[in-house]
Amino acid sequence: MSRQFTALYKKRGGWYLGWVEEIPGVNTQGKTLNETKANLKEALLLILQANRLLNRKEVAGGKFIREPLSVSL
Repeated sequence: MSRQFTALYKKRGGWYLGWVEEIPGVNTQGKTLNETKANLKEALLLILQANRLLNRKEVAGGKFIREPLSVSL
């Protein structure tokens, strides 16, 4: 499954900063723009995996409705 997010990059001194607009806490840095882009993809994947695991533990054994949710902006 592929999802689309908005990445923002800014050069500050000798570093590039990167973050995902839609998800607070997904941010990184790198010496090059390409390094920052790769780091940001990894940070996003790690946050999504961690959130999924935490939520599954939270709802384990309970009665919940789980379904896909799509929005168009």
